[in-house]
Amino acid sequence: MLITTTEEVPDKEIKDILGVVFGSCVQTKHLGKDIGAGLRSVVGGEAKGYTEMMEESRRTATERMIKQAMALGANAIITMRYMTAQTMRGAAEIIAFGTAVRVT
Repeated sequence: MLITTTEEVPDKEIKDILGVVFGSCVQTKHLGKDIGAGLRSVVGGEAKGYTEMMEESRRTATERMIKQAMALGANAIITMRYMTAQTMRGAAEIIAFGTAVRVT
């Protein structure tokens, strides 16, 4: 599956626009990671546990978006974006979305 943040794919022609596709993942904090991140906020530095959690969430959201696009018969997703939101205390949602298309 070709995924791009642009509206066009170089050297490809968009034959069909199949619709907007989404994938989302809500992750909650792990108590151990939360304590570690709290200590980091005092001494400074990267909260690696949170970085790993967000990377995993992005991968999961992207995989779900791809699955939805494939179900529509797409072979590419254009104008792909990520959004994030805090859904509740201690939980973050990552949303991947874009336009599913068929290119040749």
